[in-house]
Amino acid sequence: MRIRATVAAVSGALVLSAFAVPAAQAADAPSGKAAFGAATADGSATAAATLNVTFSKVKVNSGKAVVVGATAKVAIPVTYTVTHAASLDVSADNFASGPLIYRGSSVTTPTNELISDDPGTCTAASTTVLNCKGTIYIRPSDGDVANADAGTWKAGGLAITSDGALKTQGDQGNVPVTRLAKLTVNAAPEPVKKGKTITVTGKLTRANWETNTYAGYSTQPVKLQFRKKNSTTYTTVKTIKTTTNGSLKTTVKATVDGYFRYAFAGTSTTSPVNATGDYVDVK
Repeated sequence: MRIRATVAAVSGALVLSAFAVPAAQAADAPSGKAAFGAATADGSATAAATLNVTFSKVKVNSGKAVVVGATAKVAIPVTYTVTHAASLDVSADNFASGPLIYRGSSVTTPTNELISDDPGTCTAASTTVLNCKGTIYIRPSDGDVANADAGTWKAGGLAITSDGALKTQGDQGNVPVTRLAKLTVNAAPEPVKKGKTITVTGKLTRANWETNTYAGYSTQPVKLQFRKKNSTTYTTVKTIKTTTNGSLKTTVKATVDGYFRYAFAGTSTTSPVNATGDYVDVK
C-alpha cells in the first residue's frame, strides 16, 4: 500500500510531490524522490531535524464523512492552520506544508497514511500564523486503501523546510472514511390491481477496495419505504435484512398509486443510501 510522502525540489521551490513509498521501500523510489529528509546516494533517507511549527484547526471534507467508491479517485478538501516562529522563513522556496490523514493509533506508526500530493496554499494571518488549504486524494484503483481501512481515520499535517527540518503532527480530529454503497429496487407487477400482492426485490452492494468492484453486503437491515403519488414523504412499511449476497425480497399489498424504495442507514464502514423509487400504478 503506497504512502504518498515525498518532498522534491522543483523550479527552486519545495513541493510535496508525487508522494512515493514508505521508508522501507525508498530504494525503489524514482530518482530525486526519497522519503522526507536528506536523500542518500542510493535514494534512501536520513533522519530530519524537527521543525518547530504547530498544526491546528484541521478540518477534513468540511466535517463530512469521506465516501470512496470502487475505482474513482476522490478529492478531499482540507483546511488547517500552521503556527510558527516569527523568525521562520515561510516563503515558498523555503517552506512547504500539507494535510494528511492516517489510520492507526499514532501518526508516527500508522497502518496507513495519505498525504496531499501538493503543498497547501497558505495565507498569512499574522507574522506567526498561516491559514492554509490543501487536497488529499484517495485512489482505490492504485491500492491506497484496503477494505480493513474503512472506518475512523485521524487528521494531521506535515511541514518541511528547504534544509530538511520536518514536522509531522497527528491527533487533529477524526475522519470517517467509508465504502460507497449502492441500492436497487424493483416492484412488480405493475400495473397491479388494488388489493393484490406486490413483490419488491433489490440488492445492496458496496465498494470492495481490494477487487475494485461492488459486492453484496450481507445481513444488513434495510427499510422498505413507500410514498403516495402526490406526496414528497416516504414512510417505512417494514424492515428486512439482506441475504448473504446482499439481495432483498419481500411482499406488500397494493393499495394506492405510489413509489416503493429501499433505504439503508449505513454503518461505520459503509455509506448510507436510498434506492430511486419505483412507481407502481394501482388499478
